Amino acid sequence: MIDFRPILFIIGILLATLAIGMIVPALVDLYYGHPDWRVFSAASAVSLFIGGALVMMNRTEKLRMTSRQAFILTTASWLVLTAVSALPFAFSNMNMSYTDAFFEAMSGISTTGSTVMVGLDTAPPGILLWRALLQWLGGIGIIVMAIAVMPMLRVGGMQLFRMENSDKSDKAFPRATQIAMGIFTLYVVFTIIWTFLLWWAGMSFFDAVAHAMTTIATGGFSTKDASIGYYDNPLIDVIITLGMTTGALPFLLYLQTLRGRPLSLFRDSQVRWFVTIAASIILAVAIWHSEVNNVGFWTALRFSSFNIISVMTGTGYATTDYGLWGAFAVAVFFFVMFVGGCAGSTTCGVKIFRLQVLYEIAKIQLNHMLRPHGVFIAYYNGKPLTEDVTESVLSFFFLFVFCFVVLAAGLGAMGLDFVTAISSAGTAIANVGPGLGPIVGPSGNFATLPDGAKWMMSAGMLIGRLEVFTVLILLSPDFWRD
Repeated sequence: MIDFRPILFIIGILLATLAIGMIVPALVDLYYGHPDWRVFSAASAVSLFIGGALVMMNRTEKLRMTSRQAFILTTASWLVLTAVSALPFAFSNMNMSYTDAFFEAMSGISTTGSTVMVGLDTAPPGILLWRALLQWLGGIGIIVMAIAVMPMLRVGGMQLFRMENSDKSDKAFPRATQIAMGIFTLYVVFTIIWTFLLWWAGMSFFDAVAHAMTTIATGGFSTKDASIGYYDNPLIDVIITLGMTTGALPFLLYLQTLRGRPLSLFRDSQVRWFVTIAASIILAVAIWHSEVNNVGFWTALRFSSFNIISVMTGTGYATTDYGLWGAFAVAVFFFVMFVGGCAGSTTCGVKIFRLQVLYEIAKIQLNHMLRPHGVFIAYYNGKPLTEDVTESVLSFFFLFVFCFVVLAAGLGAMGLDFVTAISSAGTAIANVGPGLGPIVGPSGNFATLPDGAKWMMSAGMLIGRLEVFTVLILLSPDFWRD
């Protein structure tokens, strides 16, 4: 039998932490004289009570976690935290149904950025800050999972990044706790830096804080209905583009850089691939946009670089409705949303390292066709790829595409048109934010979708954020057998 005590104990700690987080928007609403401070206070009390009860009832002398328990904990914690995080949305003055509240909370904590909220410009400050805070917490949570949990579970090729299998020289710090604290400190420092940069560039201090949190978390929740396009400020565009890129690179490499290995970031093949892919797509779209739509090249480059980086990293900010640029741009933005950033970052999607592994596998297959008796070895970052990594990546890619197809078909069955259904499925499973078309595109939102579609998309966000395997394995009867 599975021992659920360690699982419930950790969920209790997470709920207690969430309760502390709810105090922040409560204080902000109290400062601005908005009555929603009572909602946040009550939700905080509920979260603290449930969390405290779980901690007290499930304390153990030795906290040991098996892989089966880790699979359950990962999915259960995301679901429980989302369900509780939805309470302030459901009972605030925004008059949201629990379906909409759950969708918004899942979009926040999974750093997706899709929203059902209308009228953000006049929304209560506590709600706006809560949305940003959820994405900020989700961002640091996914980094810790990518470094500590996913490699242990051998999910989607993440075993490539198992810390205990690397040489001592490859570690930023000798102990996992130091690594976690180092990453958290760096995450906070980045957030503070981008807060002051955005404030200096012309945002109000409140907006700067909210956008800094969702930029570093590559989440994309804004305090304005028009997203970053509201400010129409080239300097803000540049600062946020740099922030999204910063969040898309491996945080462990930042630590190694600070620990005296300044070239770690540039020597990593993931980083080089990310920069090369992003730069190539941006240049191609900018040239096309400039020539076809009669736009100045530098203007086209400004909008292309911001929006391509936003969609590629899964942030979901927008400065313009790129769906109106033409068929080529729409196709590029659709496929770019699946790319993602680097492993160990706040981004989502397929991720660069899996594209590298798939490329190596394809190259080996082509070589075998040319020289059937030759011996060829696939490499990643100068090290041979093991068979279990390649099998894991191939399985991930198949299941990722399979879930996307099933979700798109399900949304189509709910009555959504082709563009809305397929882009909504893509943006959910890849945790991007806006879709394509007039309904869910950069100038729209997901408020008009039927409730069934919102629940399906919430499931898609969860599956995509937790690397597919982590959720789907719980549906297997064999998993629950001894």
